[in-house]
Amino acid sequence: MTKGLKIVLTIGLMIFLQQFVKAQANQDQHFLQKVGVLDSLYSKVLNESRKIYIQLPSSYTPEKDQKYPVVFILDGEIFLPTVDDVQNYYSGGFTPEMVLVGISNDRNRVRDLTPSSITTKYGMPFNEENGGANNFRKFIETELIPFIESKYPVTNYRTLIGHSYGGLFAISTLIHQPNLFANYLAIDPSLDWDGQKLLKEAQEIIATQKYENKALFMSLSGQLHMQNSQITIDNVMQDTTEFTLFSRSNIAFSNMLKQNAESGLFFEWKFYPGDIHGTIPFPSIMDGLISLFEWYQMENTDKINSFETPKEELFSIIRYRERKLKEHFKYSEPPYPEELLNMSGYMNMDMQQPEKAKMYFELAIEFYPESANAYDSMAGYYEAQNDIPNALRFVQKASELSDDAYYKNRIKELSNK
Repeated sequence: MTKGLKIVLTIGLMIFLQQFVKAQANQDQHFLQKVGVLDSLYSKVLNESRKIYIQLPSSYTPEKDQKYPVVFILDGEIFLPTVDDVQNYYSGGFTPEMVLVGISNDRNRVRDLTPSSITTKYGMPFNEENGGANNFRKFIETELIPFIESKYPVTNYRTLIGHSYGGLFAISTLIHQPNLFANYLAIDPSLDWDGQKLLKEAQEIIATQKYENKALFMSLSGQLHMQNSQITIDNVMQDTTEFTLFSRSNIAFSNMLKQNAESGLFFEWKFYPGDIHGTIPFPSIMDGLISLFEWYQMENTDKINSFETPKEELFSIIRYRERKLKEHFKYSEPPYPEELLNMSGYMNMDMQQPEKAKMYFELAIEFYPESANAYDSMAGYYEAQNDIPNALRFVQKASELSDDAYYKNRIKELSNK
């Protein structure tokens, strides 16, 4: 048996086992949770209809007219639930709330995700249609993104996630069309494709390209050599066999980016020695999203949580976060959720710190000017200060923004005081 055939059979067995597990899981039609609403669009570029799956943030309501950053997930029918799980735990404090778009690649996957055409792979004939990544990227840029932006509450701040060939596609996009996305999460990418052709192309491009405000998280599984456990992360680059070409390509690309740090690309590479190609997506998605959005995490939470922090310092912290978010998103974004600002206002009222409370309520109105609740909270502040005219003024504004009977009743209560 040739080395090429051994490699093909080993990879085939891995794929079979993964598909068997998925098939077993799909036999049970009773679910605790269903993720992703099916949608589709017809692509003139691809000359076919494409399925997509959409998951909106749990906080989304049409009345708020709020827009969110968006994540495009290759092999979305498989990985969208994992991304959603990570977001359910980490969004808000570690990552922003985001609209998730799962792109189905259950048909023509190899064709769409590989950037160049081959007829042999590891010395064996390769007859599956391939090399259509440029066309697929054109579909994403000219059809899918406009479709999503016209139909769903998204901004133009975009993240791309891909595994294996999807990771190859993600890095190909970063190299050849970096402005299409702000963030790239490439999970165990198949950079060995076509004799490391993309790797060779990237050497010249990365040396001259600027990647300011772009970020890449890339991972490598512990399956460095499919038949020799003596190959480790410390000696794999000394191996010259085809069995380590996959892992060596990954490491070589990582080293290339580190050597060109002046490009401005935020880059993190992580090795998962305990994971194989089929299991690495789960930890990579969690670690990758946290890494790509490290700048989003809240700062100075100890000072915000302390009632001893002066109002002026709190105000400065909030304004700093406002500027930081705008710098990354390239558009204005409230530094904190409305609920957090309101809660902070009421807590400071309870602690007999009215000036801090007023500051939080004023900021809630500034950042959420269409929120009736924000104006009602300010009305509550003025009522607590026995300033009924101002309390009435703000609750009347709340009533103008919402036809909820609660605000009409509040106007009557305040008018009778």
